[in-house]
Amino acid sequence: MPDAIKTTAQDETAQRQDSLAPSDVQDTAPVAGKPRSLGADAWRDLRRKPQFVVSAALILLFLVISAFPTLFTSASPSLGELAKTLQKPELGHIGQADWFGYDLQGRSVYARVIHGTRNSILVGVGVTLLVTLFGGLLGMLAGYFGGIWDSLLSRITDVFFGIPFLLGAMVVLNAFAERSVWVVMGALAFLGWTQIARVMRGAVITTKHSDYVVAAKALGADTKRILFRHILPNAIAPVIVVATISLGVYIVAESTLSYLGMGLPSDSLSWGGDISDASNQIRNSPHTLLFPAGMLSITVLAFIMLGDAVREALDPKLR
Repeated sequence: MPDAIKTTAQDETAQRQDSLAPSDVQDTAPVAGKPRSLGADAWRDLRRKPQFVVSAALILLFLVISAFPTLFTSASPSLGELAKTLQKPELGHIGQADWFGYDLQGRSVYARVIHGTRNSILVGVGVTLLVTLFGGLLGMLAGYFGGIWDSLLSRITDVFFGIPFLLGAMVVLNAFAERSVWVVMGALAFLGWTQIARVMRGAVITTKHSDYVVAAKALGADTKRILFRHILPNAIAPVIVVATISLGVYIVAESTLSYLGMGLPSDSLSWGGDISDASNQIRNSPHTLLFPAGMLSITVLAFIMLGDAVREALDPKLR
């Protein structure tokens, strides 16, 4: 009798395993095995979000355009033909130079938009890397050591935070006779690190009281190992979100400075410079303004969408 009951139980278990769909087995596999990390869970959620896929595809396209502009146009962005001054777009024309029309000097708007992507993306990415490294390191030191170091670094952060961003950048850039891409990047990074520092400081203060940090200290781990092995990986998530969203803000800041004549020089290709040159022709030739402004808006929107998607994936409360 016990053998019959045992055989029946084995048969029912086998039937349940046979009826389990392959997708169910795949979904339940991580539960039985090694649990996924926060990064793996975030990537798994991001791949399922249309918002992330669309924004990532657009950003990848912009990066390719900035790195290899000649793949998208063979027209010269600086060569002008006065016979084509303010000529309107001809979308059905075979030549790429005619797609967006021509500006006041007879230069191809399409070629200038394509080649102007490099400086705008370079400034945005460069400033984001600089402020993330400097502000993140400063905020991590202030949050971990506390005491007088926290007070000193926090007061320095408050001083820079109180300076108007664009106004301060204009004052800094006005001190340079030649404003190259690297000078603009340095000026924006000089004033833009404060938000990253505050976010990192708060995340480190929350993380340093965790059990695994206390255990690492009890086991004799040095400060460098605790900071970069235990605290940084668990406090970097909000910094990544802020940095991703801020990248679009820095692109807008560079374009604004170029529009005001305080950014890149007039001979450098920039969306802000083209918008400034076309602002006087908005009534008669709106295409000279709409295309660079549209490219700028799409780029900034893509980075904001990417930042929102990353924020939702890294924040367990928003899942």
